[in-house]
Amino acid sequence: MDIQLCIRLQNPPEGVDFGIQKGSGTGYETIQTQRSDGLDIQFNLTIQLKSDPQKINEPRFSGPFVQGKPASQFLYIDVGEYAGQVGGWSRRVKIPLSGVTWDMITQLSHHPTAFLITSFPGTTKDGSPICATVKPFEGWKVNMP
Repeated sequence: MDIQLCIRLQNPPEGVDFGIQKGSGTGYETIQTQRSDGLDIQFNLTIQLKSDPQKINEPRFSGPFVQGKPASQFLYIDVGEYAGQVGGWSRRVKIPLSGVTWDMITQLSHHPTAFLITSFPGTTKDGSPICATVKPFEGWKVNMP
């Protein structure tokens, strides 16, 4: 089953590139790169459900955007130089896939246009671009347009 995701960075600092990391190691590419103008940035992507509720307690995912070991999967947003920008920041944002439940997957399966959404601040307290694992992470929510 394909799972549609929407990630919103709220008010990231102006002039910084952000993009979704596809792949891992030295063979990754950054897609959907956007330069911030200080307004929210949104990324839309698809991952695949890999597990079965009869066999495992929490959903597991696969696909070129999914990073990490099965028990601690996540997505990366590349920032600055990691997103291809020359000069400036070199960061990654780690977005946990934890908290996605079988109930949420069931809701998505019954509503073909539904997707999972998360949002978080794109700027740290010191005004620099967000980096590392999103904290606090409010998690994913089912959005039914």
